[in-house]
Amino acid sequence: MLRTLPHRPVSCESARERLLALILVLGAFLAGCAGGIAEFNGPDAPQFVAYPPDNRPRLALVLGAGGPRGFAHVGVLKVLEANGIQPDLVVGASVGSVIGALYANGKSAAEIEKIALGLDPKRFIGVSTSGFTGNGSALEAFIRELTNNKPLEGFQRKLAVTAAKRDDNVLTVFTRGNTGAAVRASSATPGQFAPVRIRGVEYHDGDEAQPVPIRVARELGADTVIAVDVSAYLERTPAEAPEAWRVRDRKRTALIEHERPLADVFIHPDLNYYAGMSDTYRLMCIQRGEDAARAALPKIRAALQASAARLAKP
Repeated sequence: MLRTLPHRPVSCESARERLLALILVLGAFLAGCAGGIAEFNGPDAPQFVAYPPDNRPRLALVLGAGGPRGFAHVGVLKVLEANGIQPDLVVGASVGSVIGALYANGKSAAEIEKIALGLDPKRFIGVSTSGFTGNGSALEAFIRELTNNKPLEGFQRKLAVTAAKRDDNVLTVFTRGNTGAAVRASSATPGQFAPVRIRGVEYHDGDEAQPVPIRVARELGADTVIAVDVSAYLERTPAEAPEAWRVRDRKRTALIEHERPLADVFIHPDLNYYAGMSDTYRLMCIQRGEDAARAALPKIRAALQASAARLAKP
């Protein structure tokens, strides 16, 4: 969920950014309340199918939830690509599933960066004479367009998208079927976007069950896992942040810390507490993603060397 700042003196640029964030939150909330629940029941509806033993991934990249903070994922991809590090599985939650779908489809880090910097929020949350519009259908269409409407099993890299069951928040993984529907479900933030019903079960944002689904990568057979967490650092929480936000942040951090030991390399860029959509914010996130990934390169190389040694054993 986007964070917007309570009343306090801020710069004009910062104020504009937070005003836009507030508009986006209100727009998404009204759109989510007004829009109906999308249903996917056909043969291409997302589902989980395990990879066969002879086709399991070796290197997985887990891209976590975080809304606009997800621009930092682009910076991480840039560093991995520049250093010849090629994951063969991408696991994405929420915004991580959006970036992950583009990456799994074979788009380069530079192409994804261009898309991210040129993204118009109004494409997903519009304003018309009848009020705010959009309930996730625009995101679904966006993913369909940029992935050539390929199913989850049709990409260059394996792609797993996570979502949470609405009734009990149990994590669900989709590895086959309609990519746009899976990403839409994974990004359906409660109170902002309407949930998605897939094969008779309602799902919402993957962030609700596990913001950085590292265990999924392990259970899918990955030998080495690089995980990227773009959530806020608890120690960076401003004094004026509402208690409800603090409670949610602590819960999110506890969920992440529970699975963090399962990652070989854990990348956590230090981003600002309050998110935004301005060009300045996007560039900041991308740069800090790059910085964090570059700092992690020695650990990544060591993990890959250890993996190669393990796999070489008879």
